Amino acid sequence: MQTIHFNIDINAPREKVWHILWNDTTYPMWTRVFSEGSRAVTTWEKGTRVLFLNGENDGMISEVAENVPYEFMSFRHLGTINKGVEDLQSSVTSEWHGAMENYTLKSAGKSTAITIDIDITADHKQYFMDTWPKALETLKELAEEK
Repeated sequence: MQTIHFNIDINAPREKVWHILWNDTTYPMWTRVFSEGSRAVTTWEKGTRVLFLNGENDGMISEVAENVPYEFMSFRHLGTINKGVEDLQSSVTSEWHGAMENYTLKSAGKSTAITIDIDITADHKQYFMDTWPKALETLKELAEEK
């Protein structure tokens, strides 16, 4: 497993960017590039479970490892859910079980610098290198709307 990094500067305050990242209305908008119908089922509270699902209710089972409002959100990926069946222990899942996904937001004047650090397996690297920049551009557009 390796960690890849993505950065973007957004001309909006941290609070607004944070809200767009984790709001039930806007989360599906900036994450649709990963999967149409994307959504998160969670309370976003530290230690709670997160289901990152697509339009067919398939996706990732994770937990909120850390939540420092307006500054840092961290997820630990635990398994998958496919057609309602949870997989926390198969050989495929064990390859990336425990992978982290971290979001760091820092104020830069009236703007926000956001950094995403993601642990990935080699077979998913190109997919994320292609999709994350698109997702971040959508996030930027949403946050910079007046």
